[in-house]
Amino acid sequence: MRVLVDTSVWSLALRRNQPTDSLEVTELIELIREVRGQMIGPVRQELLSGIKNQIQFQKLRNHLRAFPDLEVTTRDYETAAEFFNLCRGKGIQGSNTDFLICAIAVHHKIPIFTTDEDFTLFQPYLPITLHTPRALNT
Repeated sequence: MRVLVDTSVWSLALRRNQPTDSLEVTELIELIREVRGQMIGPVRQELLSGIKNQIQFQKLRNHLRAFPDLEVTTRDYETAAEFFNLCRGKGIQGSNTDFLICAIAVHHKIPIFTTDEDFTLFQPYLPITLHTPRALNT
């Protein structure tokens, strides 16, 4: 099964200053090897935003090009807005990108792999599934 990988997980794997032996990074590596890790344009944009050094930007951009984007449709944006409104009505805040991730995951019927705790707050109200690293399942 494919898995939609959130910015938080990609960021852990791409950090230069921290060890990459976390469960999340190990799981991401496995998902990539299995050709199951999925990217979307808004996550790509978040990962590339704020890189001041043009050479580093180009290097990361070129590496990320190995991961094609899942299609994002008008329906996904509309569903994301519905999810935003529903959660806000329950007193739960989230970013537009987070709700778009939820909408795309629901549309494609795939789990979300994230370290962002906001998604656990969305889960009781949205039909999303969160991916857990396999090392935690054993």
